[in-house]
Amino acid sequence: MKKIIIWVLAVLFIWGVLTVWVEKEGPYDKWNMGNIYASKKVLILYDPDPFYNLDQQISESIGRVCADNDFNVTIATVAAMKDIKTTDYQLYVFCANTYNWAPDWAISKAIEKQLKITGKDVIAVTVGAGSTEYSQKSFEKLIKAKKANLLDSKSFWFWKANDESKTSKSNVKVAVEMSTDWVTKILKDLNKRKP
Repeated sequence: MKKIIIWVLAVLFIWGVLTVWVEKEGPYDKWNMGNIYASKKVLILYDPDPFYNLDQQISESIGRVCADNDFNVTIATVAAMKDIKTTDYQLYVFCANTYNWAPDWAISKAIEKQLKITGKDVIAVTVGAGSTEYSQKSFEKLIKAKKANLLDSKSFWFWKANDESKTSKSNVKVAVEMSTDWVTKILKDLNKRKP
């Protein structure tokens, strides 16, 4: 019994240390795409995962789609928010990593405490190993609580197949392709509503 208790405590300790490490705010990074003089501006925000860069690849994929649709695009990590006037954007894309079945603390805290997005259009992306259902719902709830206009929300995975018909292809490549198609459709619908 004593060995079991020690083993459980050791697992909990390692889990706790790993959680704190992956949840801490990642490094500073910020770059622009598209027409810098465009009247439409989008902010794509994510906090880098220390193991996989699916969040960055999805953010860049969405950024390219927005740039192709005449948006001035800013892609930034949460750490770079201090150098961005975050109220200047018409569209926001938030990409959350999933840790312990929940959206990462850095992006959640940024949305909850630092961003004024009431009435703003938002696209939500949740990435994870493959168990993102609860995380995605929590992320949507957080965005709606800020009274933002959530246009759509989607999950992409780096382990679980994103498309069962394309299992021979890299799962990450499939996720990037899917995100491109998905956001292209959202922007098309948005342009119909907002001439």
